[in-house]
Amino acid sequence: MINTDYDKALYYTIWGQWDDLLILMVRTNDQFLSKKIETFLHAFHYHPSEQMVLDSHEDLLHYIDHAMATTTPAVMI
Repeated sequence: MINTDYDKALYYTIWGQWDDLLILMVRTNDQFLSKKIETFLHAFHYHPSEQMVLDSHEDLLHYIDHAMATTTPAVMI
């Protein structure tokens, strides 16, 4: 897995670019990242509870942080 998916996910999440986050959700090879993005976007658009939105947002950011820390960066040759 290339770190660019995680970098993009972090950027899109922080800056509220939900359309780009949705596209990343579809294109990424990381199924866990895809599911975390799906959960967050669903909560953001459809769930009436602000706490649910905040929890899913925190889960997404936590996963991105964990994935970036444990994934080795790709080396361009």
